[in-house]
Amino acid sequence: MKKNVGQLDRIIRIILGLVLLSLFFFLDGGLRWISLLGIVFIATGLMNFCPLYIPLKINTKKDKTE
Repeated sequence: MKKNVGQLDRIIRIILGLVLLSLFFFLDGGLRWISLLGIVFIATGLMNFCPLYIPLKINTKKDKTE
């Protein structure tokens, strides 16, 4: 698993994930369960890997040689 999430992308993912996850406690009905997608954002931010980036050929991680 090659890392493909950069530092800024990682921070944004974790913050967005926490915001989405916190909505679980404030929303009612079906929207409440959509807020659990925050877990995916937090996980991809912590692992520095996003599987969706592979088919889209996106890599926000900068190499150390640059």
